[in-house]
Parts: sequence; C-alpha cells; structure tokens
Amino acid sequence: MVFHKEFQTAGKEPGLQVWRVEKMDLKPVLKQLHGNFFTGDCYVLLYTTAAPSYYIHMWLGSESSQDEKGAAAIFTTQLDDFLGGGPVQFREVQNNESLTFLGYFKSGIKYKQGGVASGFQHVVTNDMNVKRLLHIKGRRAIRATEVDMSWSSFNRGDCFIIDLGKDIFQWCGSECNSFERLKASQVAIDVRDNERNGRATLLMIEEGGEPQAVIDALGPKPNIPAGSPDDESVDRSNQKKGALYMISDAAGSMKASVVAQTSPFKQEMLSPSECYILDNGVDSKIFIWKGPSANTAERNAAMKAAEQFIKEKKYPRHTQVQVLPGGGETTLFKQFFCNWKDKDQTTGPGQAYSLGRIARVVQVPFDSSGLHTNKTMAAQHGMVDDGSGKVQVWRVEDGDQVPVDPSSYGQFYGGDCYLVLYSYRLGGREQHIIYTWQGLKCTQDELAASAFLTVRLDDSMGGSPVQVRVTQGQEPAHLMSLFKGKPMVISLGGTSRKGGQSRVGSTRLFHIRQSSTRATRAVEVEPSAAFLNTNDVFVLKSSNTVFLWRGVGATEEELAAAQYVTSFLGGGSATEVSEGKEPAGFWSALGGKKEYQTSRSLQKMVKPPRLFGCSNKTGRLIAEEVPGDFNQSDLATDDVMLLDTWDQIFLWIGNEANEVERTGSAKIAKDYVDSDPSGRRGIAITTIKQGMEPPTFTGWFQAWDPKLWETDPLERIRARF
Repeated sequence: MVFHKEFQTAGKEPGLQVWRVEKMDLKPVLKQLHGNFFTGDCYVLLYTTAAPSYYIHMWLGSESSQDEKGAAAIFTTQLDDFLGGGPVQFREVQNNESLTFLGYFKSGIKYKQGGVASGFQHVVTNDMNVKRLLHIKGRRAIRATEVDMSWSSFNRGDCFIIDLGKDIFQWCGSECNSFERLKASQVAIDVRDNERNGRATLLMIEEGGEPQAVIDALGPKPNIPAGSPDDESVDRSNQKKGALYMISDAAGSMKASVVAQTSPFKQEMLSPSECYILDNGVDSKIFIWKGPSANTAERNAAMKAAEQFIKEKKYPRHTQVQVLPGGGETTLFKQFFCNWKDKDQTTGPGQAYSLGRIARVVQVPFDSSGLHTNKTMAAQHGMVDDGSGKVQVWRVEDGDQVPVDPSSYGQFYGGDCYLVLYSYRLGGREQHIIYTWQGLKCTQDELAASAFLTVRLDDSMGGSPVQVRVTQGQEPAHLMSLFKGKPMVISLGGTSRKGGQSRVGSTRLFHIRQSSTRATRAVEVEPSAAFLNTNDVFVLKSSNTVFLWRGVGATEEELAAAQYVTSFLGGGSATEVSEGKEPAGFWSALGGKKEYQTSRSLQKMVKPPRLFGCSNKTGRLIAEEVPGDFNQSDLATDDVMLLDTWDQIFLWIGNEANEVERTGSAKIAKDYVDSDPSGRRGIAITTIKQGMEPPTFTGWFQAWDPKLWETDPLERIRARF
C-alpha cells in the first residue's frame, strides 16, 4: 500500500489533525481553523489519544462531488492501514455528525459556502476583508451555517453572526433565549480568537437595536419573520433496538446473514475471524465490527459493505457509520450487549490501547522530575512538546501585567486573570503562544484588562504569537504541561483585590484529579466532606495538621500530584489517610461526616457518564446528548438535564425549565431506560433541583461550584467580548 506523505506526521502527538481533499490530494488545515468546513468539500480527520489510540473520521460536505467522496474514502482506508488497522473509523455526513465528532469542537462547527472546485481557500487568519453571515443553530451541538448576506436569511427565534472582518456582531432575535445566546457567543469568540487572532471587536446587538454599520452591510431592515421549530432535531432519547448480521466475502458480492434479530446481544456471538454489521438503522446508525483475525480483503471493504447495506435497507443517505476493530469498541456499540467485558479492563481514563502494528503501549509511571526529558512519558501525559521552552507568567493587577515569581509558576487564583507566554523553537524558528487564563471569579475589569494586555503583548512581539483564551476548568493539556511535571494548582480567592491578597481560610481542601490526557489539576473547593470523591485524591490542611486522603479509585499519578500540593501548602509532613480508615480528626476538620460521591463507575470508565438535555424549545419534548467531555456549565438552567451514570439516572431540573419539560422529562427518563438495547431495567431515577444538588450528582463534575449560578452565565461570557 502506498502511503501519502501527510501520514508521516499522523498520530505522532495526542490531539486532532484535519486534512481537506483538494484536487484528489490531501492538504492540512491550520489548527486555528479546525471546525471550519466548506460544504462543497470532503475532509479526513484523525484524533489521537495519549495512550495512543486512534479515531479516523471521513467528513462529506452536502455539495461535494462523487470524485471527492471517493478520494476521501481511499485516503481513509490508507490512513487506517498506515496506523495498523487499529483505528475506529467514522463516516460523517454534513448536519448528521456523530457525537464523538461534535465533541472535538466545543465552540461549534462552522459550515462555509463553496469549496475547492469553486476556488475557495480556507479563510486566511487576520483577513479583515470578510463579509459573511452565520446562522447559529443548536443548544448542545452548535452549528454555524453560512447563509446569504441578506435580511431574508434572518428570523426572530435564532442568533446570527454578522462578520464584517474588523467588527463581528452577534445579532439576537427577540424570541431567542439566554442559553442560545450563550452558545452563539462561544462561536463569536471563537471567530475572533482563532480566525482573527484576537484582532476584531465583538459586539452583541438585539433585534431592533442594529447600529449603522449593520444597516450599511445589509440594507434597510424589513420585518423579520418568527422563528420556526427545528424540524431536523431527532429524538435521541434512546438508542432503539438493533439487529446483528455476519458479513461473508465482503470483497466480492457481500452477503449478510442474520445472527440475532434484536438486542441485547451476547459478546460471544462475535467470532474473531469474521466481520459483522450491527444494524441500528432505525436510529440512523450502522456499526461494522472487524474481527482481529478476519481476512484483509473483508476488513478493508468494511466501509463499502456498510454503504451497500444502507442502500439495500433503503436507510437515509446521512446514516452514520462506525467501523470498529476488535478491542477498539465505542461505548455506543458496547451498549447493545448485555455482558460486555473488556480485555485488560482499564482502571482509569486514558489507558485504552490500540491493535495491529502498534503494540499496546506500556504506561510510563508519572515522575514529575523526568517529565520534560522522557519523550514517551511526555506524549502519554499529554504534552505537545517536551516542555523545555521558556515560560513567563504575569498576573493582571490594576489594569496592568505584573510578573509572577517563577517559584510559584503553575499556581493560579480563581479570582484573577493571568497571561502565560510560552516560547519554544520549532524547525529552527522561535515560536510563541500566549495563554490568557481567566479565573471563574475574576472581575469584569480584570477580564477586559486581560484581553487588552494580550493584544498589547501580541503587538509588542510583531503579531506572531498564537493566542489562546482559557477559562478556568477548560485548560488544554499543553498549558497544564508547562509547569515541569507539577500539577496546575487553582486556589480560591484572588490576589488583585483592594487591600491586596484575599485572606486564606484556616482550613483548606484541594480536589486532585487527572484528566484523560494524563495532565493533573488541583482545584481548591470549600472544606466540606460533601466534596470528597471515591475516584480522586484530596489534600486537607487544617490549622494544626495536613491530611492526604486517598479514594479507593484514585491513581498513583494523582497521589504524586497530591504530595506536591502538600509541600506547596507547607505545614509539615502529611498524614496519609485511606478511604474508610479516616481518624476522627479528619472528619472534625471538615465539619463532620457528610454523604459524598462513592460510585466507582468513574473508575472503570468502560461506560462513561453521559449527559442529555430534555428540552421542548423546538416545539416538542426531545432529549439531546451533550457531545464531548461535559462540565457544570453544560447544565442549561432553562432545561431539564438527564445524567446517566450507568447504575443511576439523575433528572436535574433547571430553575427556568418550563412546565412541559418538568412534567414530561420523567417519561423521557423511563423511556430512555426501558428502550436501552443492553436490557438495563429498573434503575433508580433521582430527580433533583438546581441549587439543591447532592454530592452523588456533583461528584461527576470536577470542582463543582455551588455559587456558579449566583451570577448570570450570559453576563460572564459577555465580559469576554
């Protein structure tokens, strides 16, 4: 098999790589333009985890040609072969992408008109001569579609982005709600930060309050029609039943014979020497499972077999296809089996392994002193480079940037904003990244100052740095890796307050958790036993002692990070406490025993927790899954949310949820469980109200903030404009 020269860099580092099919060739897409797709083109994407394991996606634009689709399929097969046949493959059709795919683009997907054939190039960053209109749809998975630059494209129920290059206007229809505005703001910020390198002005405008610049661009404003319900939203509240077929002679005339008519299936039905189709076409999903010892021709023809199957069954053209190697099964696939067991079941996130030529990767233990010299360790722990570049950190104080003492690099306060400048050499040239880190409790003035200071620093360096705006809790692995193996520590309080440093409490509790990229955060939470979590490590410092509490499901890396936190807190050596063997002094320092998160499902991660929003904003009550890793801000206060932790279902009722959502969501939860293809039945369904969450719920979210909703989330994001 001949391999494309682009594959030389494929899968070498954790993260996302994107290529566009151009004139039957493959061209890389710049990182800051990831999430932008031309509707006339096809793309190949590769996502590499730290383990490493691989996910390949073939994305087909709605106006792409047959030739381009064919070329994308060939490149996808070549890339799969190059990576040893171990990747999971997805076929993605515009507007019907998988949740795995949508999870890569938290600030939304942007569909742009045109394509290679029409001479369109991917937008040049810093291009100030842009004139386009983006229509924002979706509450969980956000899609921004380029539409005609005309008032006729508008409606009162949605948000639009009027992009005039130097100025970007977020237009909000009179009927759109605050959560939609919040999601549209994420897209607008993404356009400014990535496509304009932070050099455009963002303005939020309401219907009826359009400034002259918008009238000049669009002409006199007519009456705007009302919004229409989103008919394309499919009820994804449950994955309906599936059927299982065995494929024979996939290379010649494919024949599919029935193995089982309805799920749940048993794992032993899958023979390692065969390939199978799991048909969930009623829910627009088809899975192909490739046995590890099936013949090569059958394995390589898997995607073709799926497309033929879709035609024969007369399923819609946009039916999603996933091709899975034995050992690389996704959660969605496994849920059709009542007894699925993984080989070498993992004990924590990020320890998946891939098959084929790439042998299982031996985990290199965490060692903070050696992290920047050992390349294998660096890759496994989620570092883009070896972290040996130069780091400078400033804190925003009184509208200016004040250097932070290098001895406390990696230590942040949630009430402050910081600039982190990282300089490194690549291909003989010096490169720079400016991370603007914004704490969740910083003031409006500090947010504005941090944005201004970032642009000033960028200008002083000739406009060459890459700018990355980071909100506390959303730190990329590379930023967390800059502190030479030490965990990133985020303390309560702030330093740029009137009267200087805010006072530190006499009792402090730090929550230490490793992410799936193997980078570690230590976040200070309120000193209460309700914040403990059986899957993690906590450091408790009281006036006279330091405890290091180790949950049953905690990892060695989390323990090593906790030891660093104890040294940074001072107060002598720590008393190590195992969960279940706590001395009385431990509980009294926390103000007494309380109920906390004790489910060990998090530890296995074979069935990760899933979050759904139950909303009737489209005109009927539907449940929609939140793509990618979810966090507390994904809980929409005007909806009911369903959290599935496998052995328990939670219904979370937002304060602004309407009556239909409140009363109808219990039925959605029941239907969701009853129609589960794995045959789950009789699971406890717990209903809780916003602001009254028990620790069994909050423990699924890292560093839960009970005061998050005291300020309007929309006001918080507007401060970033």
